[in-house]
Amino acid sequence: MRNLLLGIGNPLRRDDGAGNYVASFFRAPGWSVADCGTAPENFTGLVRRQHPGLLVLVDAADMGLAPGEYAVIPRERIRDVGIGTHQLPLDFLIGFIEECAGKIIVIGIQPKVVETGEGLSPEVQEGADRLIRVLQRGRIREIPVLGEGPES
Repeated sequence: MRNLLLGIGNPLRRDDGAGNYVASFFRAPGWSVADCGTAPENFTGLVRRQHPGLLVLVDAADMGLAPGEYAVIPRERIRDVGIGTHQLPLDFLIGFIEECAGKIIVIGIQPKVVETGEGLSPEVQEGADRLIRVLQRGRIREIPVLGEGPES
């Protein structure tokens, strides 16, 4: 059973493209990756076909952390931290596909700049690169959970 990572965001709004960046550079054995842009709902067919053991959604999220820091966002907190550039709220998307994946994890990356423009801020790019390395090493359990640690 493969794992699937979906990168979500709008790369034309600077750090909102953090999820797209992760999808562009993350590669690991046993994983499939898709860059969903701002419409992850267009990739529900992929989730249904692959039926991943683990589905990871990566997106920029305003969590009150330092720019570039990342955390697992509990489902009940997703609406609180979204930056509103998706066609469909992520909690709705998860409700629609949850029976098609073994486990679903949403990882947010704290943006610094969310305005028209291209390219991630240096802090967010460094954080996204760190996240990619953590995922490639299979150390997803080491990612802090929002609300359960020093950032709460």
